[in-house]
Amino acid sequence: MASTGVFFYVYPGIASTASFLLNETNPAFGSLLQVGFAFGFGIAFAIITCGSTSGGQVPYYIFAQIFGAFMAGLFVYGQYHEQIVAYSAATIAAGKGTVFNGGPASIFCSFPGETQTNLGYLFMIEFFVDSYIGIIIWACLDPANPFVSPQAAPWAIDITISTNMARDLGTRLVALIFFGREAFTYHSYSWISILVNIPATLFATAYYEMLMRDSLQKIEWDFWAAAGALESWDAEGV
Repeated sequence: MASTGVFFYVYPGIASTASFLLNETNPAFGSLLQVGFAFGFGIAFAIITCGSTSGGQVPYYIFAQIFGAFMAGLFVYGQYHEQIVAYSAATIAAGKGTVFNGGPASIFCSFPGETQTNLGYLFMIEFFVDSYIGIIIWACLDPANPFVSPQAAPWAIDITISTNMARDLGTRLVALIFFGREAFTYHSYSWISILVNIPATLFATAYYEMLMRDSLQKIEWDFWAAAGALESWDAEGV
């Protein structure tokens, strides 16, 4: 089910990206806002359809997620094959190649802009964004959070537009197949997009658990205090 969930998450987003880029960012065919909503609704649909199933063993779970994103990339490439080939020919003729921010390969995975060559700066951007998202997701998963019900959690999470290794690596492998090694070597950026979310998520988890999640302990304390009061009343024959 992990592969199905990631497929549901990734497919709408990259399909929307394809529609937007292949039509030269014509507003009639989409916008960056639409792309964001597509990824967001994809996350919500993935949680709703697959969130209740077990992920199984960790190695299988990670592989299944990468496979789901990979299949989503293949589906989108197949559906937009003619347009992608034509767009690739146009960008090659213009001397841009196919791997750059806004190019054919960026339908499937992210690339920095031509002037974004400072990897430390790109690392901090990715780390901050992923940490920000992680804290929001952790708050949505907190059973003691009175502002997010279990039914509302998928829609609250979808607004954040999550990023993860499986989503990027799976589709980047598709870009590797059709656009070459530069999908991984362009500006030496791919490791940031693939891996930085892991320490960022660990940081977000630790930050939330240590500094923000005190409501659950308070509820537990109130519960046991109330239970103790009931026992006292029973002992007194009240």
